[in-house]
Amino acid sequence: MNRIQTIILAAAASALSIASPAIWAHGDAPDAQPARHGGQIRMAAVNHFELVVAKDSKDAKDNPVIVYVTDRAGLKVSTAGASGTATIVSGTTKVTAPLVADGDNRLKGTANYASSPSLKVVVSIALSGKASGQARFTPLAIEKVENADHKH
Repeated sequence: MNRIQTIILAAAASALSIASPAIWAHGDAPDAQPARHGGQIRMAAVNHFELVVAKDSKDAKDNPVIVYVTDRAGLKVSTAGASGTATIVSGTTKVTAPLVADGDNRLKGTANYASSPSLKVVVSIALSGKASGQARFTPLAIEKVENADHKH
């Protein structure tokens, strides 16, 4: 390898090492942004969806389903003219809640469900004139703390 190739390789390696934190900082991590409304965040196409469901409904009843939409920078994405659905599965029960625009960057619906750690939700949203997206949630699952079993 000649000197010019070595310089080019070193420059490329430096550029990658500088860019790496920015590239990996976002990733697909569900908690790449803070959950501002106490829900669970997932990436959906080019946006983040934060799903908020009832956390204390022991029996199945009509409960709210709210989804907040933000961009990758955490800025509000308008939901004017948007529509969507939240398909909720708990055990063998499956219900679908239509979602309608309800404020700056949120959609809201109602569904008959109980708050359960086994609750799974698939949210699909079509934004007016923007990219649509879909995300899967386990909003009430107890998150396992990484390395919780590790002992010194």
